[in-house]
Amino acid sequence: MTPESPESPEAQPQPRRSWLQEHSELGVSVLLLVLGLLVLTDALTMDVDIAQRGPIGPKTVPIVVGAGLLLIAVLLAVDVLRGGRGEAESGEDVDLSEPADWRTVLLLAGVFLATAVLIDPLGFPVAGALLFWGAAFALGSRRIDRDPLIAAVLSLLTYVVFNNLLGVPLPGGPLMGVL
Repeated sequence: MTPESPESPEAQPQPRRSWLQEHSELGVSVLLLVLGLLVLTDALTMDVDIAQRGPIGPKTVPIVVGAGLLLIAVLLAVDVLRGGRGEAESGEDVDLSEPADWRTVLLLAGVFLATAVLIDPLGFPVAGALLFWGAAFALGSRRIDRDPLIAAVLSLLTYVVFNNLLGVPLPGGPLMGVL
């Protein structure tokens, strides 16, 4: 069997990939570009007269982040158009032949949605404790004697740091008078 014979694998026509399939990383570049433009637009149209206290105001970080996103989008697009290719995920502890664990993903999504719904009526300390405990449960921890206590301490500590030390107001809920 010669390399040119019809039976050889080299002679079989390979399916032709479209230009867009070969440059699919451009989609990430477009996403970063749109996100950067959105961040910059929001930052530049932000009303900051009340919050401005010095030369560096609330617009500074969003402008830097938006400009960084635009820069990364352009650099990624240039790299892809020059022939750069992303490597497939090989992960040292990830078995890519196994299906996704949708149960864990859906449990985590449910915990995040429940926290978003409960944060106003219950306050951050209670909703945050439920978030930390629910995330630990969804990720496989079954220590019912320890996990709620750790979640409550983490939530209270987070509340005190953000609300009292950093000045970022978080809803206290029914515990507002106690904390």
